[in-house]
Amino acid sequence: SPLEARRGDDASFFVSKMMYKALCIAVAAAAATAEPLRIKLNKHSNADFVGEKLLEATERKYRDDDPAGEVVVKDYQNAQYYGEVTIGTPEQTFNVIFDTGSSNLWVASAQCDSSCRGKAEYDSSKSSTYVTNGTEFKIQYGSGPVSGFWDYDNLGMGGVTVTKQQFAEVTDASGLGAAFQAGKFDGILGLAFESISIDHVTTPFGNAVLQSAVEEDVFAFYLGKEDGEDGELAFGGYDHDRFDGDLTWVPLSSATYWEVELEGVTTGSDSLTTAKKAIIDSGTSLITGPKDEIKELAKQVGARSFIAGEYIVNCDKKSSMPDVTFSFGGQDWTIGPDDYLIPNGDKLCLFAFMGMDIPRPNGPLWILGDVFMRKFYTVFDYGQQRVGLAVAK
Repeated sequence: SPLEARRGDDASFFVSKMMYKALCIAVAAAAATAEPLRIKLNKHSNADFVGEKLLEATERKYRDDDPAGEVVVKDYQNAQYYGEVTIGTPEQTFNVIFDTGSSNLWVASAQCDSSCRGKAEYDSSKSSTYVTNGTEFKIQYGSGPVSGFWDYDNLGMGGVTVTKQQFAEVTDASGLGAAFQAGKFDGILGLAFESISIDHVTTPFGNAVLQSAVEEDVFAFYLGKEDGEDGELAFGGYDHDRFDGDLTWVPLSSATYWEVELEGVTTGSDSLTTAKKAIIDSGTSLITGPKDEIKELAKQVGARSFIAGEYIVNCDKKSSMPDVTFSFGGQDWTIGPDDYLIPNGDKLCLFAFMGMDIPRPNGPLWILGDVFMRKFYTVFDYGQQRVGLAVAK
């Protein structure tokens, strides 16, 4: 290293130092100008989203009660955002939910039963880069099991190509029920850590880092603020034009989910929670918290329960509703009624907080889903195990 040059040769040492600094500046400049690779995230309209919620709302669960020790993630009822990936050679295209609350990639298989009707289905016989695995894949969601088998093939994500990615071909998706049948997605792409991956399979983004397929080992979500506005997922960097000011970096308390230490949840001077952790989760549409705490918050705004821990409220009450502040990373992150009320196009609003009791060891916790992430541009730093947030433009 130039900095190890002998001090006795001052001129040589000085020149080496300058060369070292120049190299650092050049590397930093290259990183700063590196253009992230982007995937468009399509968004359901608010009216459709609330309407579907009213018809068939279900409870999502983060649990760890499977005897095999596999992590149970959640349902994807009425997920609002999805985007395209490709698998195989030539490419087969799928709409997936990009989910920071799980870690595996699965899509419907050409061998799937009627539970995959209407979905894009992966056909291994049409791919020259397919490599067989064949071992069983099984995951237990809150609504029931999903199963199939593991295989390998090339994965494309917005210009990022990952070779020989292990993924699951799902042959029975009946455990997801209406969430899958009515949803606009063909599978799930998990963006959490390998520690919660089924069978400890290397995650898609983990492989992108290992294969040097991305400039930086970060990805970032911009979910858009207006109804009908599509979002964007950037791989290998983030977009400075998508947020105001500087990012605030918050270290993870656990590299499982994207989990941070929660310092408090408040409305004005009222404390709402005793929970000590929160998960930032792109695969959850709402914000969830312990049932009793959400019930108290709903009472404050005049919302009424309608099914499975969810609440509706008259939109006309918005002016009297409080801000809700989440404290973590030594900073307050505040959302207001314009953020947490989702209108159905009439006078009815979905109150975007849902009661959900998560048992130990994962809970109790709050899940900060898309409602939170719409307000704050969120950068997920895989290498340094931290998240960066700033108010989205």
